[in-house]
Amino acid sequence: MPQHYLGIDIGTTAIKALVVDESGSVAGEAESPQELSVPQSGWSEQNPSDWWRGTVDAVRAACAQADVTEVAAIGLSGQMHSSVLLDEADNVLRPAILWNDVRTTAQCRYITDKVGNKGLRRMVGNPALEGFTAPKLLWVRDQEPVVFDQLRTLLLPKDYIRLLMTGDKAMEPSDAAGTLLFDVVNSRWSEEMVKTLELDPLILPTVVGSSSVSGRLSAEAAEVLDLRSGIPVVGGGADNAAASVGSGVVAEGTLQTSIGTSGAVVAPIGQPRVDPGMRIHSFNHAVPDMWYLMGVVLSAGAALGWFRRVLLGTDSVGLSYEELISEADEVPPGTEGLTFLPYLTGERTPHADSNARGVFVGLHSGHERGHLVRAVLEGVTFALRDSFELMRDLGVDATEAVAVGGGARSAIWRQMQADVLGVPVVTVGPSGGAPYGAAILAAVGAGDFETVNEACQAWIRPLDRIAPRAGVADAYGEAYERYRRLYPRLQDYFAEFTG
Repeated sequence: MPQHYLGIDIGTTAIKALVVDESGSVAGEAESPQELSVPQSGWSEQNPSDWWRGTVDAVRAACAQADVTEVAAIGLSGQMHSSVLLDEADNVLRPAILWNDVRTTAQCRYITDKVGNKGLRRMVGNPALEGFTAPKLLWVRDQEPVVFDQLRTLLLPKDYIRLLMTGDKAMEPSDAAGTLLFDVVNSRWSEEMVKTLELDPLILPTVVGSSSVSGRLSAEAAEVLDLRSGIPVVGGGADNAAASVGSGVVAEGTLQTSIGTSGAVVAPIGQPRVDPGMRIHSFNHAVPDMWYLMGVVLSAGAALGWFRRVLLGTDSVGLSYEELISEADEVPPGTEGLTFLPYLTGERTPHADSNARGVFVGLHSGHERGHLVRAVLEGVTFALRDSFELMRDLGVDATEAVAVGGGARSAIWRQMQADVLGVPVVTVGPSGGAPYGAAILAAVGAGDFETVNEACQAWIRPLDRIAPRAGVADAYGEAYERYRRLYPRLQDYFAEFTG
């Protein structure tokens, strides 16, 4: 019988499942939409039980489409940072506080004041930001002490699904690195940070390798998923790390640019490297003995979605993203002086400012809708360049960028990335993203490949390549400088009127 592997991604908007065959082709795929709960402004929560129902639905549908009832191994991926708090009986204590929740500003300030930036660099390699997990724990301790007193286990989304699948509690380095409790350089829990924050180290699960077997599918879970019991479940990877595996970005000199709801720039590195100013993240990769630098744009594709939904009003009915982007393509690079900051929900890299907001600057009566659309596209792309420039400052560069996410579907937007970043932009297939990367990790864990790199070389193929155009470099250079100078001039305004 041919081998198949199952990759599952516990995403914010959907649970996705892919069945991949032994040649690397996607044999079946399905997703189950997920809803966000916003109890208060700036809050973002989900019920972990919804993730399990979504997982069951997506797995059964993907396996039915692939016409398989047997897989060799299962890999897991999921949203980073989001907290699942369990009591002594492994019951969920409260809805999970998600990565895009910004209620923890006071807790972040407390952590920074207590250990200092120097301590953060040494202990965990990253700044204290609202998205990370540790500030969420402190918020629960401060605001919901009855809940906190019952806390016995901290898990992340994919690891909660692992628990329900196998009965085992485990986490792997790429997700642990986003908790602000993990020593990224030495790939272990930071005893010093845990002690400093007065947390119980027993709440932290065992750390296993991303392609190592962490447990096996229980009879109870197998019956619900309509799979065989005993199937190995590997450690998996955080969504960005797994997506990088899924696009073959697993070695130095490669770069991944992602434009989905949010955006990210990921660059693998062979030695841990922490930005002295901690303006860019340093995390463990899902590849053994590899790390990666990552910059995050909180509103990427979401910025274009916002423009289409809100500013176009009823005119947006029947107007596709492709049509909007085609209008933008009629406008010259630099948008004739119009600049857009895509900070609709604050920004992560390089400013780490939850008060930052979206801004159009330079509007005049000659601007049409295409100018506004192009300004949005350029603003998001300039935000990606911000991260790439920080990486270059640390001596990390790339010979090409692999574009993934919804934004990668547009050749116009890919050309803009190539021109702005100054490197060729390629797409690869199969374009399965994080769940595909999880399936690769599963194949390695099953013993069918020696290494993740070997699996990527066997399964992933280039589709197209777009080179930078020398003739537009100056126009984009001037536009990027306008963009780059705006935030420092508006920072105090943001703090005064949105803080």
